[in-house]
Amino acid sequence: MPRLWSDTIEEHRREVREAIVNTTVSLVTERGLLSVNMSQIAEESGIGRATLYKYFPDVEAILQAWHERQINDHLSHLARARDEGAAPGERLAAVLEAYALISHESRGHRDTELAALLHRDHQVVRAEHRVREMLRDLLKEGAARGDVRNDIAPGELASYCLHALTAASALTSKAAVRRLVEVTLAGLRPQK
Repeated sequence: MPRLWSDTIEEHRREVREAIVNTTVSLVTERGLLSVNMSQIAEESGIGRATLYKYFPDVEAILQAWHERQINDHLSHLARARDEGAAPGERLAAVLEAYALISHESRGHRDTELAALLHRDHQVVRAEHRVREMLRDLLKEGAARGDVRNDIAPGELASYCLHALTAASALTSKAAVRRLVEVTLAGLRPQK
């Protein structure tokens, strides 16, 4: 089936948008948030300033688009981890490990001005809510099978997991992250 002209235009727009976003992130990483302006982005990306402003009104909007892409990638990664295991316990462990590794890998961004800008956004709150719901559902399923303690509500256990695993951002190795996941899982097991 031949490609439609509108499909070609949309693909071009996506490519231009991605080039703008990738260039901006690269510049901000290299120079710092406050040192990057729209003229630099246009020049580095090879896009005219007028075209750049058709896509984004300012640097902050570009960074918000990048952050939204990152969040969606993380949520997709967690969903794939959840869907790969057969038993609820396997799926729960896979999601907890994936979440902890995401936290660990993004540790360099936690204390920067960029993080301060991006983490005040509503999309972060929505993403955290989705992750909490995903964990709550896995914990509820695990409790019904007797694999997870049932003396604490699944929502509270989900909060426990998320808070415990944020410590992964301070760890120095993936082995340490996996040990943290094991300790977190131990806290979820039924009391004897």
